[in-house]
Amino acid sequence: MEKQILEAARAFGITGEIADHTLIKTGNINQTNLVKFSNGKEYIIQRVNTYVFRDPDGMMRNIAGVTAHLRRKCEEKGLDCRRQVLNFCGDATGKLCHELSDGSVWRAYDYIGGAVTYDSVPNTGLLTSAGEAFGNFSGMLADYDMESLVETIPNFHDTEKRYEAFETALKADCAGRAKDIKSEIGYLQSQKAFCSKLVQMRKNGVLPERVTHNDTKYNNVLIDISTQKPAAIIDLDTVMPGLAAYDFGDAIRFAANTSLEDEPDISKTALSLEYYEAFAKGYVGVLSESFDETELMSLPTGALMMTVELALRFCTDYLMGDPYFKLNYPEHNLVRTRCQIALAKDMEKKFSQMEKVIRKYM
Repeated sequence: MEKQILEAARAFGITGEIADHTLIKTGNINQTNLVKFSNGKEYIIQRVNTYVFRDPDGMMRNIAGVTAHLRRKCEEKGLDCRRQVLNFCGDATGKLCHELSDGSVWRAYDYIGGAVTYDSVPNTGLLTSAGEAFGNFSGMLADYDMESLVETIPNFHDTEKRYEAFETALKADCAGRAKDIKSEIGYLQSQKAFCSKLVQMRKNGVLPERVTHNDTKYNNVLIDISTQKPAAIIDLDTVMPGLAAYDFGDAIRFAANTSLEDEPDISKTALSLEYYEAFAKGYVGVLSESFDETELMSLPTGALMMTVELALRFCTDYLMGDPYFKLNYPEHNLVRTRCQIALAKDMEKKFSQMEKVIRKYM
C-alpha cells in the first residue's frame, strides 16, 4: 500500500519521502491515510472507493466548487480558511483525483494539524458547536448554484428507492440470510409507508432543496484542540442537493445515540434527549430565521427517517453478501442493522419530545 501512496503523492506534486503513515480506520467507504513526509509536511491521502463513487471526477468537481465557495465566505468573515476549509491537491492536469497505474483512484488534501475528530461526544458544549458548524455549512451554501452539482450517489437519501433496493435484495436473498433475520425484516417492512414521507414532501415542493452534506456524522467535524471549536467539516463526497432534514437527521442518528452505531448489545442503544437538544440548539439556532416552520418541524422526522434508512442500507448489504460497507467481522452489517432498528424504536417513543425541543429554539 505504501507504494501506491507514494505514487499518488507524486501525482499530486507532493515531494519528499514517506517518513510515517497511519491508516485511519474511521469511515466505512474510502481508505484514508495520514502521511508524514521527510520534509515535515503532512497530508491526508485517500483511495476512493469507485464501487460506491462511480463518477469520481464529478464528485471532485462538486467538492472543488463547494470548497471554493466556502473559502470565499470564510474570507468575507475574516476566518482562517486554512483551518476552516479543506484544501485539495491537484495533479498535473489540475484534476483533484488521479488514477494510478493499477487503476485505483486517489486524492490528497492538506492535513489540518492540532484538530481531532470524536466518534463519541465528550460533552454537550462540543455537540452544540457541531450543530452550529453544520448549520453554518448550510447557511454559507444557501446561495450556491445547485444546478452545478452532480449526484455522486444517485438517490442517496431517496428512502423510497432504498426500500425498493431492500425488497429486491430480500427477494433475491443471494447470500441465503433472510431466514435468520425475520424480526429485523418484519420491522423494516412495517416502515414502508413512512419511507415515502420526506421524499413526497420534497417532490411536492413542501420542503425546499438545499445544498446538503448528506453525511453529517459528528466525526466529520474537526475540533480544534486548543480552542475546542469546530475547524473544517470533512468527508464532502456526498455534497449534493437534498433536504435539511437529511443533514439534521443523520447528525442526530449518529451523535445522539447512546451507543456506537455498531453496538452488539442493543440494550445500550437509545436516543439521548440531552444530546439531541444540544445539537438542535446549535443547528436550529443558526438557521431558525432562514427556515420556515414546516422545514424546522421536518427535522425530527429527518432523524427517524435517517435511522430507518440506514437500517435498510445495512440490512440490504447484509442480504446481498456485504458488497458495500467495510466490515470488521462477518456479522458486522447485521449488528449495525439491529442497532439502528433499536434506535429508531426509541425515537418513535420520544418523538413528541423531539418536536418540543425544536419549537424551543425556533
